[in-house]
Amino acid sequence: MSSKLPPCVFIPKSVTDETLAVPAMPGKHILEPFKSASVGAKTYILEDCEVDNKCEVHRNEADLWTCLQGEVEFEVGGELIEPYVRKHANGSDDVFEVRSNPGNIRGAEKYTLRPGDLLFIPAGVPHAHRTQGTARLYFTKIPQPEIPLEEVPGWKSN
Repeated sequence: MSSKLPPCVFIPKSVTDETLAVPAMPGKHILEPFKSASVGAKTYILEDCEVDNKCEVHRNEADLWTCLQGEVEFEVGGELIEPYVRKHANGSDDVFEVRSNPGNIRGAEKYTLRPGDLLFIPAGVPHAHRTQGTARLYFTKIPQPEIPLEEVPGWKSN
Protein backbone atom coordinates (compact mmCIF):
# COMPACT_ATOMS: atom_id res chain seq x y z
CA MET A 1 0.00 0.00 0.00
CA SER A 2 1.53 3.35 -1.03
CA SER A 3 1.00 6.50 0.96
CA LYS A 4 0.55 10.02 -0.40
CA LEU A 5 1.94 11.48 2.79
CA PRO A 6 5.24 13.34 2.46
CA PRO A 7 8.30 11.55 3.81
CA CYS A 8 9.88 12.46 7.12
CA VAL A 9 13.07 14.48 6.85
CA PHE A 10 16.06 13.79 9.06
CA ILE A 11 18.98 16.20 9.01
CA PRO A 12 21.79 14.94 11.22
CA LYS A 13 23.84 17.31 13.34
CA SER A 14 26.84 16.68 11.09
CA VAL A 15 24.94 18.29 8.15
CA THR A 16 23.97 21.26 10.32
CA ASP A 17 27.60 21.61 11.44
CA GLU A 18 28.82 21.45 7.80
CA THR A 19 26.29 24.09 6.75
CA LEU A 20 27.26 26.44 9.57
CA ALA A 21 30.99 25.93 8.85
CA VAL A 22 30.66 27.62 5.44
CA PRO A 23 31.46 31.36 5.63
CA ALA A 24 28.42 33.61 5.68
CA MET A 25 27.41 35.61 2.61
CA PRO A 26 26.23 39.24 2.81
CA GLY A 27 22.46 39.66 3.01
CA LYS A 28 19.62 37.48 4.22
CA HIS A 29 19.49 33.83 3.13
CA ILE A 30 17.57 30.68 3.95
CA LEU A 31 20.19 27.95 3.93
CA GLU A 32 20.07 24.56 2.25
CA PRO A 33 19.39 21.75 3.02
CA PHE A 34 16.95 23.29 5.50
CA LYS A 35 15.05 25.30 2.87
CA SER A 36 14.22 22.18 0.84
CA ALA A 37 13.35 20.17 3.93
CA SER A 38 10.92 22.82 5.19
CA VAL A 39 8.43 22.73 2.32
CA GLY A 40 5.05 23.47 3.88
CA ALA A 41 6.48 23.57 7.40
CA LYS A 42 7.74 27.16 7.58
CA THR A 43 10.88 26.17 9.47
CA TYR A 44 14.18 27.64 8.35
CA ILE A 45 17.78 28.41 9.15
CA LEU A 46 18.23 32.07 8.32
CA GLU A 47 21.58 33.73 7.75
CA ASP A 48 21.64 37.47 8.36
CA CYS A 49 24.69 39.61 7.65
CA GLU A 50 24.56 43.27 8.65
CA VAL A 51 20.79 43.64 8.36
CA ASP A 52 18.24 46.01 9.84
CA ASN A 53 14.85 44.52 9.03
CA LYS A 54 11.55 46.32 8.78
CA CYS A 55 9.41 46.14 11.89
CA GLU A 56 6.53 43.72 11.48
CA VAL A 57 3.50 42.08 13.01
CA HIS A 58 2.29 38.66 11.88
CA ARG A 59 -1.46 38.56 12.41
CA ASN A 60 -1.85 34.76 12.21
CA GLU A 61 1.56 33.28 13.06
CA ALA A 62 3.97 33.26 15.98
CA ASP A 63 7.75 33.10 15.51
CA LEU A 64 10.05 30.85 17.53
CA TRP A 65 13.67 31.94 17.07
CA THR A 66 16.82 30.06 18.13
CA CYS A 67 20.23 31.68 17.75
CA LEU A 68 22.80 29.24 16.34
CA GLN A 69 25.75 31.56 15.66
CA GLY A 70 26.63 35.18 16.24
CA GLU A 71 24.54 37.81 17.98
CA VAL A 72 21.29 39.39 16.88
CA GLU A 73 19.31 42.16 18.54
CA PHE A 74 15.52 41.96 18.63
CA GLU A 75 13.03 44.69 19.45
CA VAL A 76 9.78 43.13 20.68
CA GLY A 77 6.47 44.59 21.85
CA GLY A 78 5.43 48.21 21.99
CA GLU A 79 3.63 49.61 18.95
CA LEU A 80 4.43 50.24 15.31
CA ILE A 81 4.92 53.82 14.10
CA GLU A 82 3.34 54.59 10.69
CA PRO A 83 2.31 50.97 10.00
CA TYR A 84 1.18 49.69 6.62
CA VAL A 85 -0.03 46.39 5.19
CA ARG A 86 2.75 44.50 3.41
CA LYS A 87 2.45 44.06 -0.37
CA HIS A 88 3.03 40.78 -2.22
CA ALA A 89 5.35 40.84 -5.25
CA ASN A 90 2.25 41.03 -7.49
CA GLY A 91 1.10 44.22 -5.72
CA SER A 92 -1.78 42.69 -3.75
CA ASP A 93 -2.05 43.21 0.02
CA ASP A 94 -0.67 40.59 2.41
CA VAL A 95 -3.49 41.01 4.91
CA PHE A 96 -1.69 38.90 7.52
CA GLU A 97 1.44 41.05 7.85
CA VAL A 98 1.70 44.67 8.96
CA ARG A 99 5.03 46.51 8.72
CA SER A 100 6.75 49.78 9.50
CA ASN A 101 10.22 51.06 8.62
CA PRO A 102 13.35 50.01 10.57
CA GLY A 103 13.45 51.61 13.99
CA ASN A 104 9.72 52.38 13.97
CA ILE A 105 8.61 50.60 17.14
CA ARG A 106 7.74 52.74 20.16
CA GLY A 107 8.15 51.19 23.62
CA ALA A 108 9.72 47.88 22.57
CA GLU A 109 11.88 45.70 24.80
CA LYS A 110 15.32 44.77 23.48
CA TYR A 111 16.83 41.30 23.62
CA THR A 112 20.24 40.20 22.36
CA LEU A 113 20.20 36.58 21.29
CA ARG A 114 23.43 34.59 21.45
CA PRO A 115 24.03 30.93 20.53
CA GLY A 116 21.52 28.75 22.35
CA ASP A 117 19.08 31.57 23.19
CA LEU A 118 15.42 31.23 22.18
CA LEU A 119 12.77 33.90 21.68
CA PHE A 120 9.03 33.26 21.18
CA ILE A 121 7.05 36.11 19.60
CA PRO A 122 3.25 35.54 19.60
CA ALA A 123 0.99 36.64 16.73
CA GLY A 124 0.11 40.33 16.96
CA VAL A 125 3.35 41.42 18.66
CA PRO A 126 5.53 44.00 16.84
CA HIS A 127 9.12 42.92 16.31
CA ALA A 128 12.28 43.55 14.31
CA HIS A 129 15.80 42.18 14.33
CA ARG A 130 19.18 43.49 13.30
CA THR A 131 22.81 42.48 13.39
CA GLN A 132 25.99 44.36 12.62
CA GLY A 133 27.91 41.16 11.99
CA THR A 134 26.68 37.72 11.04
CA ALA A 135 23.98 35.77 12.83
CA ARG A 136 22.51 32.40 11.91
CA LEU A 137 19.09 31.67 13.32
CA TYR A 138 16.70 28.75 13.25
CA PHE A 139 13.07 29.81 13.25
CA THR A 140 9.66 28.25 13.00
CA LYS A 141 6.36 29.90 12.06
CA ILE A 142 3.56 28.62 14.31
CA PRO A 143 -0.08 29.10 13.24
CA GLN A 144 -2.16 31.09 15.75
CA PRO A 145 -5.65 32.60 15.83
CA GLU A 146 -5.88 35.70 13.64
CA ILE A 147 -5.40 39.06 15.36
CA PRO A 148 -7.85 41.67 13.96
CA LEU A 149 -6.10 44.52 12.13
CA GLU A 150 -7.63 47.03 14.55
CA GLU A 151 -5.84 45.25 17.44
CA VAL A 152 -2.36 45.54 15.91
CA PRO A 153 -0.44 47.87 18.26
CA GLY A 154 -0.06 51.23 16.52
CA TRP A 155 -2.66 50.59 13.80
CA LYS A 156 -5.06 53.48 13.34
CA SER A 157 -8.11 53.06 11.12
CA ASN A 158 -8.81 55.82 8.62
